[in-house]
Order: sequence, then C-alpha cells, then structure tokens
Amino acid sequence: MFADKGTVSLFSSQEQNEWTKALSQVGSVIESPVAHNHLTAYQNLKYYCMIRHIPNADQVIRETLDYVGLPDTGKKVFRDFSLGMKQRLGIAIALLSKPDFLILDEPINGLDPIGIKEFRLMIQRLNQEKGITILISSHILSELYLLANRFGILDQGKIIREISKAEFETLSEDYIVLKTSDKERACQVLKEQIQLQFKVVNPDNEIHIFGNEQDVKQILKQLTLADVAIDEIYFARQNLEEYFTQLVE
Repeated sequence: MFADKGTVSLFSSQEQNEWTKALSQVGSVIESPVAHNHLTAYQNLKYYCMIRHIPNADQVIRETLDYVGLPDTGKKVFRDFSLGMKQRLGIAIALLSKPDFLILDEPINGLDPIGIKEFRLMIQRLNQEKGITILISSHILSELYLLANRFGILDQGKIIREISKAEFETLSEDYIVLKTSDKERACQVLKEQIQLQFKVVNPDNEIHIFGNEQDVKQILKQLTLADVAIDEIYFARQNLEEYFTQLVE
C-alpha cells in the first residue's frame, strides 16, 4: 500500500537522505518481540549489539537487562520466558541503541494484572528518567489513560481526534448513574418531574443523568414518591472508552 497524500516528519526530517539517521533514533516492539527462541536474554542482546555495531556491548547489555527487570535470567532461553519477560526483553532490544522515540504495538496483550502494573511503571520510568517519547498503540483504553498524556483516536485508519489528557479531563462530563429494575417508570419521572437530560446505556440498561450533586436529592425524592425501586445511584465521569465510542459511532 502506497501513500496517496500527506507528509511524514521524523525529528524534523522529511528528506529521504535524512531518514536513515532519523530512524536510528527510533526503537520499536511491534506485536511480539523478535528474539531467538534458543538464546538467553544476554545472548539475544549480544546478537543485536553485534549487528548494530554497538560499542561496550557487555556493559550496555548488563545495564539494559537490569533496567528492564531481567538481570538474573541465567541460562533460561527465550522460548521458556513468560509473556511478561518476553515483552521486557523486546523493550530491552529496542533500548540498545538508546532511542529518543519508542513505538510499542499492543504491549500489554495477554499480561496479568501484576505484569500490566510492572509494565506501566517501566514505561513511566523510561519517559521520566530517560526522556524517551513513547507512542503506544492499544485497544486497552483504561490502561492508556493511566499512562499517556496525549491521545490520538483512529477510526478506519484515519486520525479523527487528537487530544491531551488535560483537555479530555476538561471536556469529560460528570453524570449520575441510576440503576433500577423499573427503567421505563424511572425515565418517565426524570422527563416529567425533574427535567434533566439523561440517556439509557445498553447493554447495562443504566440511566445516565446529566446533573450535579444538588440534583441527587431531588432525583431520590421524586423516584421514591413514584414508588420506583432504586438499586444503585452514584456519580461517575466519562472515561476514555466512552469518549472513543462516542466519536466513532
């Protein structure tokens, strides 16, 4: 597939003859880490140091393995690594050339909760301590929200929105979540007695009411007078997944 329009700039480089140098500043882990199954973590990094002509390889390897949390894997080979260890080694390989820009594609797929937390902390360290800009492609939006400070939303291969975390938090609305077994009657009361905007959210059949803290007492009062059973009521805020869904639907 060839591009039919647009431009690409990498570290302010747009000319073809500048791209080789620019790409040397980029590391990536696309889908699964590329490593040799029969080699240890150290041996895999040694191989990549050789083909990239990285000086002081032994020192670089030790420092990199320690940084990503793989200092003591010994003789265990890559095929026997856990998924989390494989992801760490993939990032270690990407870090060997000391990149300024790191691209990660679906990096937490298949990780357990502990592995996800450890990955998040490692990525935050890379950004804060080494100043690496990190681009993460992922469908796990709740985790992206904890990591990223800027979001680009893709739909059908096109960026339809780019927004900072600060901008998103300003735009996202507080709302009241109402759960009831008598949804139809509750909606009628909200419409006729309270006159607040609301919507029914499927598949959970929750009612989202766009109001503030002062409105809760009135909602409870009117629903109680109408004999509407209230299973649950609480405040919530639009999350990144809801924002994404709203944009692409």
